[in-house]
Amino acid sequence: MEDNNPKPQQLNIELSEEVAQGIYSNLAVITHSSSEFVVDFVRIMPGVPKANVKSRIILTPEHAKRLLFALQDNIKKFEAVNGPIKNAHPGSDPMMPPLSFGGPTAQA
Repeated sequence: MEDNNPKPQQLNIELSEEVAQGIYSNLAVITHSSSEFVVDFVRIMPGVPKANVKSRIILTPEHAKRLLFALQDNIKKFEAVNGPIKNAHPGSDPMMPPLSFGGPTAQA
């Protein structure tokens, strides 16, 4: 008999020691074009007028939406255990002025 139910393929994901260390970011600047979303992760330090992009991730619109759903799911699970996350509105933090770089508005 022929098996008409394809078996899902397993994906092995490797995480190097260097990448596992992670990079701290306290700001994400998101821009997009018609074909991609660009997420720049930035670390802003108090009293330092300059901040550098620490990592840039480029996603297709489909993957950006999958990331949105995954983040929503994880935030829901986090808040169920730890309580609501304080919502920071753009411009509400005097240390974090609203950002505008031209083009589509960035969201953090």
